Amino acid sequence: KHSRVSSGMSDTTANEPMRAADGTPLKRSLARALRRQKLRALGLIMPLLVFVIVGFVFPIGQMLMRSVENSVVTDTIPLTVEALRDWDDDSGVAPPEEVFAALAADLQIADEARTSMTLARRLNFEYSGITTLIRKAGRQVGDWDIPNDGPYREKFIEIDDEWGDPALWSAIQAYSGRYTSGYFLAAIDKTKVTGEIESRPANESLHLMLFGRTAWVSALICFMTLLLGYPIAYLLSTLKARHANLLLILVLLPFWTSLLVRTSAWKVLLQEQGVINDILVGIGLLADDSRFQMINNKLGVIIAMTHILLPFMILPLYSVMKTIPPSYVRAAKSLGANDWTAFWRVYFPQSIPGIGAGAILVFILSVGYYITPELVGGPTGSFISNRIAYQWSGAGNWGLVGALGAILLAAVLILYWVYDKIVGIDNVKLG
Repeated sequence: KHSRVSSGMSDTTANEPMRAADGTPLKRSLARALRRQKLRALGLIMPLLVFVIVGFVFPIGQMLMRSVENSVVTDTIPLTVEALRDWDDDSGVAPPEEVFAALAADLQIADEARTSMTLARRLNFEYSGITTLIRKAGRQVGDWDIPNDGPYREKFIEIDDEWGDPALWSAIQAYSGRYTSGYFLAAIDKTKVTGEIESRPANESLHLMLFGRTAWVSALICFMTLLLGYPIAYLLSTLKARHANLLLILVLLPFWTSLLVRTSAWKVLLQEQGVINDILVGIGLLADDSRFQMINNKLGVIIAMTHILLPFMILPLYSVMKTIPPSYVRAAKSLGANDWTAFWRVYFPQSIPGIGAGAILVFILSVGYYITPELVGGPTGSFISNRIAYQWSGAGNWGLVGALGAILLAAVLILYWVYDKIVGIDNVKLG
């Protein structure tokens, strides 16, 4: 009987949950402690999270919206947009009287609200010269008694014959929606002013060329930094700590100098009457009338950016090479491998994570560089970033800026994805 009672008590104890010191079930107490720990960690990273959202995610989202947003036309001339829906742009003739009457009413309202020039600026990105047409029409439309001063078709054509050109109205119709692909088409040198997607004239097509130049020059700079940085990183990893630290300070020294100062220094060094050409002329390697042209071209950009970005290749390489045990190479040599075989088959594969980190870092930085190509590159050495800056501050075409930036962002993300597939992002080490 005592045995049965003891057995019953053991079964009851086994079925009861384990409890903490305060009597709370242990599982619930652990879950509560874990939840408090997560909330504490979230509170610590919350300032950084807010900064990333406000300073990174939100601007990118705004940029993507600007690249497709097109409400200016619809908001400024809504009656004209509505009337144009029934017009066939393949007819080869200008729209009927109703469209011109609607445009007169819209322009009169826009002139009073001072939004007509905003409309003109937007459409001028797609159809050159429309700013002049809207300005000339705006001066006279304000004095018209609408709807009693018709016919308006003849009045607009009297102001300027181009108002009777069907191509003008095709452009207005093509870009009359609230959202448009026009900015992205312009970013790849296309247009749809006729309603169909067509290539822009050769004298207006430069974005694809700039994208291509940016990509291959950035790849060349990446290769040059690897070629120069790999031996330096190897030397850093094999020297004694005292000498390695001194050499590392020399590598980091450019970081303590302004980028603008470094770029300006290269401009002084590379110009025709600069230090490098003067030395080559002085030692007799060049004639005074045949100096090298190393400024305002791609060569100057490659030289200056290779120097500026070299530390970004050396540091990841050094951090990886420092962890490679020298005994591996010695073991390979003791087994009969020569110096080249030991390096190529034993040492080099272990340094690939550093190469990957340095390469992707240098390439992405190169693609977005602005100051150095602007000061050293000239017309033949400018990057797509210089074109983006011009469209932002010079032309004020923010939609095209958004489209160009979105394409550049997509290209970098695709590069990141391809790199992950080939090398594996988990193998990348920044130190």
